[in-house]
Formats: sequence, C-alpha cells, structure tokens
Amino acid sequence: MLDWTGAEIPRVKELRSVSVTHESVESQAATAQELLDDYKAGDFFLATKRRTLLGAGKAAEFTDIDAVRLSEHTAAALADSPAGLAAGALPFDTTATAGAPGRIVLPERVRIAGPAHPGVAGLPRRTVGIPIGSRSVPEPARHVEAVSRAITMLRHRKLRKVVLARALDVEFADPVDPATILHNLVLDNANGYTYAAGLPGGRDLVGATPELLISRTGRSVLAHPHAGSAPRSDDPATDAANADALLASAKDHTEHAVLVEAVVQTLGPFCRNLHVPAEPSLVATPTVWHLGTTISGELIDPDVTALRLAAALHPTPAICGTPTEFARELVGKLEPFQRGYYAGTVGWVDAKGDGEWAVAIRCAEVAGHGLRMYAGGGIVADSEPHAELAETSAKFQTLLRAMGLELDF
Repeated sequence: MLDWTGAEIPRVKELRSVSVTHESVESQAATAQELLDDYKAGDFFLATKRRTLLGAGKAAEFTDIDAVRLSEHTAAALADSPAGLAAGALPFDTTATAGAPGRIVLPERVRIAGPAHPGVAGLPRRTVGIPIGSRSVPEPARHVEAVSRAITMLRHRKLRKVVLARALDVEFADPVDPATILHNLVLDNANGYTYAAGLPGGRDLVGATPELLISRTGRSVLAHPHAGSAPRSDDPATDAANADALLASAKDHTEHAVLVEAVVQTLGPFCRNLHVPAEPSLVATPTVWHLGTTISGELIDPDVTALRLAAALHPTPAICGTPTEFARELVGKLEPFQRGYYAGTVGWVDAKGDGEWAVAIRCAEVAGHGLRMYAGGGIVADSEPHAELAETSAKFQTLLRAMGLELDF
C-alpha cells in the first residue's frame, strides 16, 4: 500500500511577479462538458449549481502554512493582474509548521462555463480500474474505541464537540487518473461543489462536498454550514424516515447549533446585517442527508477578500470541533494519520475579492497507483460510537460510488 505520510514538502515558495492578461479568463467560452473533458491532473476544477470553472497551467504558485498570510500574498498578486483569478486548497491544520501548506495557483488560463447539470446527465460513466488492495485506517473497531474515548473527554473537559475521521486506502493495478473519478463525481452530484485541485508533491485532491464555507459577491457574503447527518436509502419510505429522524434528533441539532454559533461569531467582525434562520433545513446529497443553515451578511470592509474570510472561518466546528484548539489537539491524539488537505477548504478568489470556498470533505488524495479517501463525523457528549462508525461508512459512499467499488471496511 502507499505511504500517505508523503515526501517532505517545501514550506514556502517565494511569489514571483505575475502578469495575467484579460484573455486568460474566458467566460462562457466553452460548455461545462468541454471543461470537464479538458481537465487534467494538476489542474483546478470546480462545478457548482451556478458555474463550472477550469484553471489550467501555472502563471504563479505559492505555498504557506499561514492561511491569513497566504490570502494577503494572493491579494497582492491579483492586484497586479486585474483580470486574474487564483485558486487552490488550504489544509486542515493551518497552524502546524510540520503540516501540509496551503497552495494557491494563478492559472495561465481560466475558462468559465455555466452549470454542468443537466447537460452532463446523459454522459457515460468511466471505469476507474481494478483495485488490488484496500486498508481501513484505523480499523473499524479502533475507530469505535477512539469515539468512546472522545465522548469520555467531552463529558469531563471543556470540549463541546470534536470531529473524528477515518481513512480508506485503495491501491490499483494501474495508475489512478483523477480525471476519471472527477468525471463520475460530476455526473453523480448535481448540487453542491464538485472539485479537483493539484497539491504539492504531484498529488491531486478530488471530491464532492455539499458544504459552502464562504462566498463573496461584492459586499454580499454567504455561508452554508452543515452539521448533523443521516444516510440516504434507495427505499423511499426508509429515506423519508431517515430525513424525519434527522430533523427530530436532539443530538444532531445540538451539534448543528454549536457550528452555527461559531460561524456567526467569526463573521461578526467582518459583516453587518447577519441573517441567521432560527432552524436548520434538510440538505440532500445522493448518499447523505444533512442539516444546513444559510447565513448571509453584508461585508463591512470591501478589501476583505473571499480567501481572507475563508482563512478566518477555517477550521469550523463542522470539521474540527470546539473550542478549536482543544478539539484540534484531540484530533491529533486520536486519529492515527495526518489529515493533509482533507477537511481543509478548496476554492477560488478573483482580483475584486469575490470568490467561493467549499469545505473539502467527501474527498480523496490521489497519487500514482493509489488513493486515500476520508470520512468523519461530529462527536458530542451524547454520541453513540457505533452510530458514528456507521456515519463515516455512509459518507465514504460518495467516493466509492464514483469509483464503482463495494468494499468491506
């Protein structure tokens, strides 16, 4: 199996001068299907309900552990390229000096088209390849033990929530092409954010997330935090019952309220006129029901970019826990792997400061003949360990379905 600890990654790349011409950003120059077909490993791709974006080539690249500093460098680069756009990914942990750095690229060419659906709905699926081995990290029983330990700590420490994840490594007979996985993910996910981003070390992050971390359009700011989930079912009656149970779940509403409170507190200094619905709504993906709340506001300072807002919000309790420092420390103790870019954020920002950043979940890091996919769940004091294991199993289905795999994990 692959060693997902990876090679040593350079911590900071000096930003060189960049000149991006107006012609490098082509709006509506192609269809979403053409952009999907043209995607190659190392490119940036994002499909949403509003647009499809493909960034190819590299006019400039820079990396930094510090997300705020990275946002400032990006804004400075884009100030010299008024028609430009930057895209990339931030890791889960933007504080660890030994961790993965955030990576932002100013593509040589950016093409923007309309939404992928319904145009791609009739496309044939692609075959990923033949798996020759798989490994759950940790083993399911160990994950149940970790959740049990977390619940004990939640009941006896000043922790309100922690998110614990597990990983699934899959190795294939032939090299894995992230374009194949991305193609199938786009077909499967008409809503949400389907993405691919090149990573340091020649890896690629590919996934489909339902959760918007933050978007900025002019002074309008929008966040759509998700917490609380239940599996979908092919049986309509069971599916509806699962949705109703989620809406009635005190545990899931508690978990969701913790998240919304944190997002509102973080956005408060940046925004006025924050609108927060009193109750969450159901959000459906093909494999999971979620509780989501749409939070909107008006930006106070127009110089604050979408990436700067993402740096302020990340990591939210949706993928870390709260209080953040205690939860992040517990994640490091209980998870037997480094998250890397899982539970980070992926997105774009332009020279005006507009952009959108999604939470990097339901994803896999792809390299060579293998990949590592991730799934996590929010733990609160009244969580049940085996139910949390089942939640991660349901969330793996987004990637497994895209690859046509049925694995025992």
